[in-house]
Amino acid sequence: MDMEKAILVGLSTSSIQETQKSMMELKSLAEACNVVVLDQIIQRAEAPTPNYYIGIGKVDELKQMITTHDSNLVIFDDELSPSHIRNLEKALAVKVIDRTILILDIFASRAKTKEAMLQVSLAQAQYMLPRVVGLHNSFSRQKSGTGSKGPGEQQIELDRRILRDQISHLKTELKELVKIRRTQRQKRVKEEVFTVAIAGYTNAGKSTLLNQLLSYSVVKADKLVFEKNMLFATLETATRSITLTNHHQLLVTDTVGFIDRLPHHLVEAFKSTLEEIKEADLILHVVDTSNPDYPKQIQVVEDVLKSIEVHDIPIVYVFNKTDLVPDFTPNHFHPQVLVSAFTGQGVDRLIQTIDSYIEKQYQMVKVILPYSKGNIYNYFKESAEITSTEYLPDGIHVQVSLHKNDIARYQEYIK
Repeated sequence: MDMEKAILVGLSTSSIQETQKSMMELKSLAEACNVVVLDQIIQRAEAPTPNYYIGIGKVDELKQMITTHDSNLVIFDDELSPSHIRNLEKALAVKVIDRTILILDIFASRAKTKEAMLQVSLAQAQYMLPRVVGLHNSFSRQKSGTGSKGPGEQQIELDRRILRDQISHLKTELKELVKIRRTQRQKRVKEEVFTVAIAGYTNAGKSTLLNQLLSYSVVKADKLVFEKNMLFATLETATRSITLTNHHQLLVTDTVGFIDRLPHHLVEAFKSTLEEIKEADLILHVVDTSNPDYPKQIQVVEDVLKSIEVHDIPIVYVFNKTDLVPDFTPNHFHPQVLVSAFTGQGVDRLIQTIDSYIEKQYQMVKVILPYSKGNIYNYFKESAEITSTEYLPDGIHVQVSLHKNDIARYQEYIK
């Protein structure tokens, strides 16, 4: 396949600074797809034009730029309508894609598990459904490359009927996997394990943080998760068990990263995965402090959390990468913990913060156990924090911190 050489196109309808930041992110997205970005063009206007999204004068300027750079791809920093794509490809005679299909393409290349592959395929098929006609020329001219990792079959052979059948089939398959995931979650709820979800903007360091948290577990059974300095390095949710020195146990789940204007179809397709956040007892919102635009990224994450109906779950803001910004002092967003997941600095304070939330589910009580109930005492030794034990004539006197569910279970022995 020929190397893909792209021109980026943006439309600034309000702040030019915001558009420039968005174009920088679009460049990173393109590079994540191994596309060489040669140049960019930004038009200031009140709104997109009906025919070409940008004005006809800018279309001519873009044609000149394509010729000068010998470019074979144009990427728009917004979601284009089918007619926009059709008209632009006719005028420019190169492949035209948008921000949405670029993100879908990255997800397609990163998906490894069956569930992630199905979710991405469903999002692609739903995106393609209204665009079959608009994108037909693009895919007939180039069957591979960015924006053409199809959901199963070559896009040029798909008509709306086939896509609808495919969407229906993918939804059925996903439903089966969702059932399994929900059963696993219900089992965790039944076992009364405290659950923590790690959420945040893509490349904020969520997986690196999870691996640091794992190092604080006294039980070293769980394997580390994949971590890399790249956009959407992991799409699969990874759940790991951590047992603290005081016997408190928690399950931590690393979730898919968010990004500005995360395609609606992706949010919908990944809803079953994002349910892990909805069911958590605590959310760690990881923030990249080295990114000067971090307040906007926080807002993007919070908007996605609202869209998946996350309510009434406590959130701790974890300001990460402080090794890159040593004098960083956030004024807002509380409660907060400053860490460097890379060096491990501040992670002990984060563990203490998490444990303070777990502690709310525990209470120090005095238990008098008959000597015939040694099995209960053994259970306390294995899974609770005992501060004192006395062997007296009437039984074993134990001062112990018990989970609220254990308090209900052993109420008859509590004095």
